Amino acid sequence: MSPNTVASYCHDVKAFLDFCELEPRAVRPADIESYLGQVTAEGLSKRSTARLVSALRNFFSWCVEEGEIKDNPCDRVDAPKLGKYLPAVLSVEEVSAILDSVDLNAPYGKRNRAILEVLYGCGLRVSEAATLRISHVHPDDGFVDIIGKGNKQRLVPLGEVAADAIRAYLPDRPLPASAAYDDYLFLNRFGKPISRISLFNLVKSQAMAAGIQKEISPHTFRHSFATHLIENGADLRIVQEMLGHESILTTEIYTHIDSSTWHRSVLEHHPRK
Repeated sequence: MSPNTVASYCHDVKAFLDFCELEPRAVRPADIESYLGQVTAEGLSKRSTARLVSALRNFFSWCVEEGEIKDNPCDRVDAPKLGKYLPAVLSVEEVSAILDSVDLNAPYGKRNRAILEVLYGCGLRVSEAATLRISHVHPDDGFVDIIGKGNKQRLVPLGEVAADAIRAYLPDRPLPASAAYDDYLFLNRFGKPISRISLFNLVKSQAMAAGIQKEISPHTFRHSFATHLIENGADLRIVQEMLGHESILTTEIYTHIDSSTWHRSVLEHHPRK
């Protein structure tokens, strides 16, 4: 699993054990159900609750394998049923509004514009954008070399607009704080690689500046990238490769988003609506 997944699972398990104040071998299904009831009452979403159950199930499965317990208490706990997840997607006009809202004369304005152009133009995950290396960006050849989940490598086309944004940013790039950061493309004001949290804050602040009311994150640009490609006729297999999805079933969600768009459009304009 990725380091981020490991960190999330460890956090979930620790929070549960702190809550019930029991050794793992003493945990019963009722303890897990009690905890799930509390976090649900506090507003935890179905998707996050399902991840929590998955973390606990994996942890207790490991306890069984290690001989710490005989049975997995999660076997009798049901995870919430999830409907088909359709992520928030920006329209082309909304993406343009966010990109155009960046003040290029402001401190780090050129960097922020380059980040947003890469997030949308290449459909990168937030962690992929945060750790993007200069040596992996080939603007003259029109592609970036991405190391994604599971250290899997893929080549993603880099459009001229995003390439120009990177070229404009490089002369203003902060000096690296140490030689270890020399190859990182996007640096913060301290000369260190920009964090995932900073990218989340950047996207939210630029959305507000553009007057976008949707709740969005850096991943919204990735969703929008894929949806707009499919809307314009791109082959699903190509989109799968660009996104670095292990299974095409993951990519197929964007065909449902496209379907929901034309479905809504038909109903809105039908004379018998």
